[in-house]
Amino acid sequence: MSTKKLLLLFVFFISKTTFAQQDGYWDKDRATTKEIIVTAGDRMTVKTEDLPTGTTEIIYRITLLDENQQMANSLVSLLKAIPDPTGISQGGAGAVFLMSKVSGDDKCKYAIFSTDKFASEYQKYGKTTNACLAQNMPLSKDAKRLTMDKTACLASISENIWFGFESQNWIMKQKIVLEVVPWVDTKLSKGWNSENRQAILKQVKASELAKKMLNSDDFSLCILEKIQKQYKFKEFQNLLALEKTKSLKDYGNACLSEKPANKSILTAIRLDAQQLFKNKKYDEAIDLLKLGVIDNSSGTVLDYNALGQYYLYSKQFDKALKALKEAERLDNSELLVQLNLAHLYLLNDDYKKAKEIHKKYKSQNVTSKVSWVSKAKADFEELQKAGFKSDDFERILKILED
Repeated sequence: MSTKKLLLLFVFFISKTTFAQQDGYWDKDRATTKEIIVTAGDRMTVKTEDLPTGTTEIIYRITLLDENQQMANSLVSLLKAIPDPTGISQGGAGAVFLMSKVSGDDKCKYAIFSTDKFASEYQKYGKTTNACLAQNMPLSKDAKRLTMDKTACLASISENIWFGFESQNWIMKQKIVLEVVPWVDTKLSKGWNSENRQAILKQVKASELAKKMLNSDDFSLCILEKIQKQYKFKEFQNLLALEKTKSLKDYGNACLSEKPANKSILTAIRLDAQQLFKNKKYDEAIDLLKLGVIDNSSGTVLDYNALGQYYLYSKQFDKALKALKEAERLDNSELLVQLNLAHLYLLNDDYKKAKEIHKKYKSQNVTSKVSWVSKAKADFEELQKAGFKSDDFERILKILED
């Protein structure tokens, strides 16, 4: 291929990267560059340097040199001009411009393996059955891009790859230069693959607040994201149990307090608490609403009203009064709060105060579409279903109907 065509091909691939760059880098510090001497007609294997965590692709180049030849430029230097692997198509064709301009007359076969065992079998017997890639046509130079998750036997590799070479010169030794440069995904470089994220999510979902929620997905994912930003996976795993517990609590508090990101989480907690209340799990509803909303200074007038209602149904009247008074302090015009105060006074044998509240607000609506009277009647029915009994229910109903 002419130099002009190579240049055009190079420019074409580089231009493509401006539209599809990936978040990562060529790790030149952990690239492999090895000069190998293979005796005549022999086979030899070479282990790469440790591949960094987060390696998703590699570019490799193989060059056979005559005795006095030297490489014109390194693979690392060529890759400086290529922002990411999208500038190099899969296979050999797209990597043509990465090949060494210099090569000797000798040729060799080669194969790539995922384990030392398979590489040893190749060196002893020439066996390529378990090879990730086998180049059986002898050549003097080659360059390719390999994507880990698209090459089945490389997908499970943790640190190293083995290259095996077979000399095609039966008289003289061969000099082979192997260069391997890993592409590291910035996000994955911290060790946060799918399996590891699932493992941490399991720990997060076992935290105090998450266990109380019916659906803790948003909350748990928020904590996971914060852990990923702060730690590498191995760093987090190496924390002491107490340190992990504290981290989960701190990140959980941050997820509950940071606005507006906390909106969906708080909504989920409120809905879960309401569902627990409907299921007559009053203590669980109270714990969830307090831990997830009230204790993180996110409580609104309706949150304190709901808390007061939960306490009321659990017959914790003093705590119900405290919560409802806080709701009233936040907004004394909220009639849902006034109605729950009236219920509390009635059930706590203070008919006079309950009567005053009902008489004051009975002509109004508690919401835009629901009247005080209809809501009071519905509430009385629910209270009776929950086991509350009072002769004063009928007395109040008469007042409402007057």
